[in-house]
Amino acid sequence: MTTLADPPLWAFALLFVTGLVAGTVDAIAGGGGLITLPVLLGLGLPAPLALGTSKLQSTFGAGSAAWNFFRKGVVVLNDCRLGFILTAAGSLAGAFTVKRLDPRLLGTLIPFLLFAIVVFMIFRPELGRVARHQRLGKGAFYVLFGIGLGFYDGFFGPGVGSFWTIAFVTFLGQDFVRAAAHTKVMNFSSNLAALVYFGWTGSILWWPGLVMGAGQLVGGRVGSHLAMTRGVRFVRPIFLAMAALVAAKLLYSRLTR
Repeated sequence: MTTLADPPLWAFALLFVTGLVAGTVDAIAGGGGLITLPVLLGLGLPAPLALGTSKLQSTFGAGSAAWNFFRKGVVVLNDCRLGFILTAAGSLAGAFTVKRLDPRLLGTLIPFLLFAIVVFMIFRPELGRVARHQRLGKGAFYVLFGIGLGFYDGFFGPGVGSFWTIAFVTFLGQDFVRAAAHTKVMNFSSNLAALVYFGWTGSILWWPGLVMGAGQLVGGRVGSHLAMTRGVRFVRPIFLAMAALVAAKLLYSRLTR
């Protein structure tokens, strides 16, 4: 088995392409971890190093997509300040807790929540197509979801983009494109905070992560551009497909463990 202790050139090419594809998909609908983690594990990284390295590379993708959404006026960063801070705090707490609790405790529940989101969205086809009246104030929204989903991302993570997107659509009344944009800002916050912790504990393989991060930079820009130019009709089905795939992957892993 090839390992990343002394990687051949083709491994760097594979890592870059993996980051590119994952960054593109993740910027549109989330679920990029379905692509990156299997590749890192397949190249011989133990799970803790694979998770830390994945956080490094995904930080580049989320940051690239968030910046592109901001440049195009889809997201106002000042409106996200509270959410950014609370999400980072939640993520740090989650990354700290993962050393003391078994993340598999969430593995049983999360697939069913994701499947419930997919079914809910299928039977509510109008939800997220256009902006609607918000049901929760931004302060309360970010206290609830910033801390909660930030903690979840630092502690476990799979499907967090889907949870953020559905939260923005349902409680702040955003359409899918604007929800995807704000999701990337929050993803960047939680990834960055968790990255600090994983780096401090020595759980990152830096060169492979940076090579994948270069691919993510490009992919995040491409994916955010596609989301903005193709619109809600393009984003919604990809969101549903990725949420279902994440749920299926988690359930399969649980049943075959």
